[in-house]
Amino acid sequence: MNAEQLKQLEDDLWSAADNLRANSDLKSSEYATPVLGLIFLKFADNKYKRAEPDIAKEFAELKGTRREKPISEIAIRKCGFYLPDHARYHYLLELPEKEDLAKKIKQAMEAIEEYKPELDGILPKDEYVALTRTSNTLLAELLKNLSDIPHDANGDIFGKIYEFFLGKFALSEGQKGGEFFTPPSVVKLMVEIIEPHHGTVYDPACGSAGMFVQSQHFVERHRRKLDELGETHDEDQLYVYGQEKTLDTVKLAKMNLAVNGLRGEIRQANSYTENPFDGFGKFDFVLANPPFNVDDVPLAAVEDDPRFHTYGLPRKKTKAKASEQGKETVPNGNYLWINLFATSLKNNTPDSGRAALVMANSASDARHSEADIRRTLIENNLIYGMLTLPSNMFYTVTLPATLWFFDKNKQDDRILFIDARNIFTQIDRAHREFSEEQIQNIAIISKLHKGKRADFIRLVDSYFRKGIDQLLVNRERVEPVSEQLLGVLDDAQGKQAVGELVSQWQGLKALKQANDDYTEAADLHLTAPGAVEIANRNQQELRAKFDPFFQQLHTGLKQLDKVVRQHEKARAEEARKAGKRTTTDRNARRLKEALEELHKEVRSAESYYQHIHWLQERFPNAEYEDVTGLCKLATPEEVKEQDYSLNPGRYVGVVIEEDGRSEEEFLSELTTWHQSLERLNSEAESVAQLIAKNIDQILEST
Repeated sequence: MNAEQLKQLEDDLWSAADNLRANSDLKSSEYATPVLGLIFLKFADNKYKRAEPDIAKEFAELKGTRREKPISEIAIRKCGFYLPDHARYHYLLELPEKEDLAKKIKQAMEAIEEYKPELDGILPKDEYVALTRTSNTLLAELLKNLSDIPHDANGDIFGKIYEFFLGKFALSEGQKGGEFFTPPSVVKLMVEIIEPHHGTVYDPACGSAGMFVQSQHFVERHRRKLDELGETHDEDQLYVYGQEKTLDTVKLAKMNLAVNGLRGEIRQANSYTENPFDGFGKFDFVLANPPFNVDDVPLAAVEDDPRFHTYGLPRKKTKAKASEQGKETVPNGNYLWINLFATSLKNNTPDSGRAALVMANSASDARHSEADIRRTLIENNLIYGMLTLPSNMFYTVTLPATLWFFDKNKQDDRILFIDARNIFTQIDRAHREFSEEQIQNIAIISKLHKGKRADFIRLVDSYFRKGIDQLLVNRERVEPVSEQLLGVLDDAQGKQAVGELVSQWQGLKALKQANDDYTEAADLHLTAPGAVEIANRNQQELRAKFDPFFQQLHTGLKQLDKVVRQHEKARAEEARKAGKRTTTDRNARRLKEALEELHKEVRSAESYYQHIHWLQERFPNAEYEDVTGLCKLATPEEVKEQDYSLNPGRYVGVVIEEDGRSEEEFLSELTTWHQSLERLNSEAESVAQLIAKNIDQILEST
């Protein structure tokens, strides 16, 4: 299943599930847990079905011998679950209408927990009764809709569907739902920078365990890259430790671990007052998105805990009055979390001791006792880097947040500052995310800083490989779209513009050959002296060959835009002369749709090459350098000059960016606005005439 098919499946499943909820009296918070439970049940059934032949074979071979074992024991060893017949998805799906489906699902969940103790008390059971409160069919329809998940869907696909539903529920619940969910693209960026590919990972505010899932995905991607290069790697999985104060969220997290096949422990605990894993100096990596600006933590609960006071304890500016002694609270909990991250990391361990956390922007410049803590962290050389996020990346925070990165094994005393506020993809009016390419482009800045120049070359190489594949797909789509245009643009000028655009795509043949020659000669091991420099030069030369091709395409589209506008203007003038109302006819709509499709194909084809441009323009030598408006390596002296501020904006500077729209995109938008204005003016004129007519009639009748 490719990414496009998975996205369509996710959208279809969510639409079906949410439509059912809309026809009930359920809140999203009531609906989320039972739906996620059914997704888990479908995952368990799929996994069991794939292992079933091997389970049955071993059971038959051992039956009647001294080594005979219960089938449940064999099943758990082979696939992690044992599902008796009454816990199978198809059994529930095919139950007659007269059966109490909520009761049957509860029994299925109990059976899974009976044979998998780590899920004991975790799976939803009594929650299914609520789904029958106003409808006898809602639960059956939900089972049927989720059965559309393919039988061969593996744990990775299930993990993505589960994560997609978590995000959708968080979005629909707003502030409350966002408490348990951090957008995957933010988590993925954090993981790509600290690179947790072995050992233990800790999240003291784990929510639904998204940090752990992305860490495991990183490990899998890391191994695939090493396999492609023929290099060995450690096969051990991560072991994760998480704590979360809300029991319902702990249950979501445990299901998430099970869906994704992760090893670890999740405990219900308040991180301010409980330390269930004895975590001081224990973990290889720490990741979290803790609650911001908490102001009600009792000082007495944390002042004697080394997790929170090793680098200084945040205190109020004024001394407590006698009447307040023993009742004091910490003025702001942000630096309690910052302390917790720094103290949870192992010391002096190779290739670990790294952390990433999401924090309110205000913490970067906080004053008084918090400024003292920040200075201590900086002077102890614990801060690896700071990254400002765009606004509207979170469901509960509209202003930009900042990512903090710790490293107890830094190789120098400088701090890496990255300002990513202008790098994002708009997903709807109120929310943004990072695309996969944007994540990799930002993360490569850190890797270049660490001297991993080969990773830069490999990233650019991946864009060339994906780019040429996308171009070949786009070329196949251009001809039928062009035929649509010719069906409407029947004049000579239109035919010429379309013909020239089609002929420009023929230049792709030579570019494909140049790309193949580069790919055949490329050595991505990059171990020989000067190999990075040679590869970087070859990549820049290849990119330069593609530049004229895209320039010609844009010129051709610009000419075609002009022809289409002239065509529309001519049709409008003909209608005006004929005394007809100026409207957008079917042919004009077809014309616009076909033209927009062509623009879309070119944008899609060019996207990977734009990423190559972005990287090569900023890092032309395939090595780290400061880039105004993007990144800066600041020395301790420079940080001291800024009063130990950790706000990236103070260091990277500002560059004025254009809005990124091409001339044809601007003109197309302007044309749309103009047409809307003409339509509204026409409607306003009609309404004004009707009002005047009605007033005349009223006056005449009085």
